[in-house]
Amino acid sequence: MQPLLLTMGDPTGIGPELIVKALLNHSFEQINCPIQIVGDAGILCRAGQIFACEGETEAGPEGLIHLHFGDQMLIVHPVSTLKTSTVHYGQPDTFCGKAMADYVEYAIARCLDKSAAGIVTCPINKAAINAAGYHFPGHTELLAKRCGVDKVVMMLAGEQLRVCLVTTHLAYRDVPAILSREEILQTIRITAQAFQQHFGIPQPRLAVLALNPHASENGLFGDEEKRIITPAIEAAQAEGIAADGPHSADTLFHFAAKGAYDAVICMYHDQGLIPLKLLHFDDAVNVTLGLPIVRTSVDHGTAYDLAGTGTANTASLVAALKMAEQMADNT
Repeated sequence: MQPLLLTMGDPTGIGPELIVKALLNHSFEQINCPIQIVGDAGILCRAGQIFACEGETEAGPEGLIHLHFGDQMLIVHPVSTLKTSTVHYGQPDTFCGKAMADYVEYAIARCLDKSAAGIVTCPINKAAINAAGYHFPGHTELLAKRCGVDKVVMMLAGEQLRVCLVTTHLAYRDVPAILSREEILQTIRITAQAFQQHFGIPQPRLAVLALNPHASENGLFGDEEKRIITPAIEAAQAEGIAADGPHSADTLFHFAAKGAYDAVICMYHDQGLIPLKLLHFDDAVNVTLGLPIVRTSVDHGTAYDLAGTGTANTASLVAALKMAEQMADNT
């Protein structure tokens, strides 16, 4: 069985301590697939000290490190060897920025050569990786570039609700100009294909949201529904995809959360993320659809205000591992 690769993320954020905390809490035992860490053994040892547990390292096969915390063990791919004395919580330098990106690059390569089942990522600092020479807005863009994919879809998921975004991180005033029939149709296609391939749902039920209140009231509040959203839905239906809408966002989520749909296609970031985080603030998972490899992530940031305290919640990390395992099993 190929391992899931868990990248450590920002050495100055909560990623390292989430990994050690989940290990000490026996949370990794909920995952049947082997879990291996891509990161820095020294930083992980420092994270162990937060929980009054000293890490002990021993050389493993093929350059791996076996990192012991009492009777628990992490298998580590030592992609970086940062000086812990110069790594300060909440203050990533260019060495840390390079390390964050290197972890992801390494994991991508392992998945592309089929020696790993998938990637689960802890949070990174986007400014730090750019300062280190990796000119990507974040994980998703780096993954798409290295995998040779032009279009991917960001999905945020929990047990009750899954939302997929047509547009992601841009100003709300720019959303109408970015939306197009083709962008919406591509999002629907990628979502449908991913649910078939990775989640074992032969005919996923997809709700497509309107952009404007009340689906524009027949053009009273805008024409995007008639001009671009409905044509995209009709094109998807012609391809045999079970998509319908456009639905008014203020009512649709009630039904989606009760299981009427497998996923909701949202026109912009907050349209999907507000209801998702209302239901799944602690345990949501960020999934990149449309890649040739499996990638999930925690749905939170580096949380510098919590880094070093040991109080960060591991629920999203564990959920991301479970979802990655589910996706890999169905692939």
